[in-house]
Amino acid sequence: MPDGQEVHYGDYVQDDRVHKAVYADQAVYESELDNIFHKKWIYIGHESQVPNPGDYWTTWVGKERMIMSRGSDGAVHVLYNRCPHRGSLICNNEHGNAGKAFRCAYHAWQFYMDGSVRQVPMKQGYDGVIDYKDPQFSMVRAERQGNYRGFIFASLSTEGEDLETYLGQGARAAFDDICNRSPQGEAEIVANCFRIIQHSNWKIFLENQLDAVHPSITHHSTGDAAAAMQKKYKDKTGDDAPMGYQFLADFTLPFEKWDSLQTVGFPNGHTQLTGYMGLRPRDPVTLAHEAVLTEAYGAERMDEILSTNVHHVIVYPCLSVQPPLQQLRAVRPLGPNKTLTEIWHFRLKGAPDGIYERALAYYYHVNSPSTMVNADDLNNFRAIQEGLAMVGGGDWVSLHRNAGQDIIADDVTRSVTGMSEMPMRNMFSAWKQFMAEGERG
Repeated sequence: MPDGQEVHYGDYVQDDRVHKAVYADQAVYESELDNIFHKKWIYIGHESQVPNPGDYWTTWVGKERMIMSRGSDGAVHVLYNRCPHRGSLICNNEHGNAGKAFRCAYHAWQFYMDGSVRQVPMKQGYDGVIDYKDPQFSMVRAERQGNYRGFIFASLSTEGEDLETYLGQGARAAFDDICNRSPQGEAEIVANCFRIIQHSNWKIFLENQLDAVHPSITHHSTGDAAAAMQKKYKDKTGDDAPMGYQFLADFTLPFEKWDSLQTVGFPNGHTQLTGYMGLRPRDPVTLAHEAVLTEAYGAERMDEILSTNVHHVIVYPCLSVQPPLQQLRAVRPLGPNKTLTEIWHFRLKGAPDGIYERALAYYYHVNSPSTMVNADDLNNFRAIQEGLAMVGGGDWVSLHRNAGQDIIADDVTRSVTGMSEMPMRNMFSAWKQFMAEGERG
């Protein structure tokens, strides 16, 4: 940006390009935490992570350390992970069961799972001095928390839209599509999680998820190897190879196939990619799944559920969700050039075991830290970040593909081709809005 000119964050985002500072500047990153991650709805976890009273999981919202806990009354709570006495972290472990109360390791103050004071040692020292019902002596609850179909979110601001309004049609579809595939209408988390530290800005990861140009370029070697193994398996056994091979072989799809897809942008940056995988083969697992869904919902509703044409949903700014494969990746920014992603997968209650095994195969073959798909992407992310950190070489990042051609109606933006950079423009439109709201105070 020109020297001496007053710059607003909105100036960094234009209709078809963004300034490199949005990825690499420390001051921009700090403002993102304040105006986006500390104000909007951020994913905390799934209620099935804390099935029993006393269970807890720890996580981050921006720079804030948070706890999700289950109380004795069955309620789920989201608390700041801080003792109100002298400020120590209450939970130093990732997860566990605190029994009836949290206990600070420093002075043994105890708190119920909703954060209220349970016990203080040598309390006579406080007699006539403090009122234990005074909120300042309880653990602080998240300013707001919400639950949509078992998925727990929190906002660290008292102001703003409620959770369902913020998610809107576009983001709610991610969780509806997962849960609707269960004959009981519910999913439960599988409590192991892959974690990856990416040496890149958090937005680079989200943009990549709906970038339909890169798969057949970046991942072609993985796709070619999987396709060769599929053929070898078929030639040797006469049977089709396990679906895990197809998950990888799909990366050999020609550009024309990717371009035939569509991306759909919604308010608040939420964005979808239509499905491209054939997940209804006429195998015993799929037929058994259709049978239990038909019993639960009827044949017409079963077909409607399994025909949902969504492969990927960005729940902005914090999630990448692949509903038909029960996968979710949470985004936790650690710096302008460092991001933690958590990769979770889910089991559909009442669905055949083979449906879970299919999800597990995708979890291992595509989304795990050890897969070549992730290795390819992580190397690209690092290279992008290093390029954007350079002083010379240019200041802008191009988002020109199909710019000005998007189809907009009723606050929904549809791309004209699958390879359009509309998803990036849609996310940056929300980014610009959120950052401007912060500047206005």
